[in-house]
Amino acid sequence: MKKQITMFLAVAMAAGMMAGCSGGKAQTNASGTAAVSDTAAAETTQADTTTDATEPASSDAAAQGQTGENTGEPDRAELEPAEILVAAAASLKNAYEDELIPMFQEQNPGVTVVGTYDSSGKLQTQIEEGLEAAVFMSAAPKQMNALDEEGLIESGTITDLLENKIVLIVPAGSESGLAGFEDIEKAESIALGDPASVPVGQYSEEALTNLGIWDKIQDKVSFGTNVTEVLNQVAASSADAGIVYATDAYSMADQVKIVAEAPEGSLKNKVLYPVAVVKNTEHETQARAFVEFLKTDEAMAVFEKYGFSRAN
Repeated sequence: MKKQITMFLAVAMAAGMMAGCSGGKAQTNASGTAAVSDTAAAETTQADTTTDATEPASSDAAAQGQTGENTGEPDRAELEPAEILVAAAASLKNAYEDELIPMFQEQNPGVTVVGTYDSSGKLQTQIEEGLEAAVFMSAAPKQMNALDEEGLIESGTITDLLENKIVLIVPAGSESGLAGFEDIEKAESIALGDPASVPVGQYSEEALTNLGIWDKIQDKVSFGTNVTEVLNQVAASSADAGIVYATDAYSMADQVKIVAEAPEGSLKNKVLYPVAVVKNTEHETQARAFVEFLKTDEAMAVFEKYGFSRAN
């Protein structure tokens, strides 16, 4: 009997030990699986977080690169080195030489602009005779139109750029008593531009003719070959009165005094300054660039400083 009980207890203990081992192994496997799952989940979450953080940054960088490429200010086109000759009316010399040409050359290194200045009629003749000018700017449309009709101007580049006024001037400190254009016949000596070639002379003739004065003053008139000569005669008191552009009078305000502008209606047309590229110039690209520069607001501010106004 004791022997049977002992055997029963032994079997029971063995069974219990087997159950315990089996349970421990299952628990260990379950814990291991759970740990692996947790680790994988954590890694997945971390990867997702990294991806989420990286993708917007990459997108932002790409967008920024695209935006910079599409909206960035274009660089100024670089011009090939060259020297261009600009033939311009004498009344433009100060604005050109003192400010506009240096400004253009600073913006376009390698391009040299050389100016030649005289009456528009003389410059027209010089261009007709072969002057290798790249740009022409006259003090009246007449000379520009004549060259264009002769096929010497790039027609598509002609622009009426500026407007000026003609004024009656006397020497600074003069007590002549002149008060308007109608009074010019009271002067003993008068300086005017030559109407044959000088635009300011042509405007003067038109205004004085319309006022009924032109024929009355012929024996008192000394004709200058350009507006600068007329201005200098009055400034030196070699003439009691003269007619020049307002811009010229402003340039020597300490030596001449403006008496009056041409009366309304005495001129049929405005005093306009057209500019254009001369045909067949060897440096057309540079010439066109200079003409376009003259149209800019910064260039116009310089012209206005010298008394010109933008042509309407």
